[in-house]
Amino acid sequence: MKNQLTDLNDHLFAQIERLGDEQLKGEEFDREVARSKAITSVSQQIVNNAQLVLDGAKFKAEYAGKYQVPMMEDKRNA
Repeated sequence: MKNQLTDLNDHLFAQIERLGDEQLKGEEFDREVARSKAITSVSQQIVNNAQLVLDGAKFKAEYAGKYQVPMMEDKRNA
């Protein structure tokens, strides 16, 4: 897999460092703030998706095939 949650963590900390750059002023700072908001929004969706995958894995492990949930079928390895 190309991207991992640890990569997201690295991107978030890099963005924090850019926001902490005291040489950023005016429009440059405003652009960085806007960029941070966009990164935060996308990051939240990635985290939500990871939580959904984890919840699905927990469900699958707990019920071990007792229920068929069509949306949880992995067609990539079929």
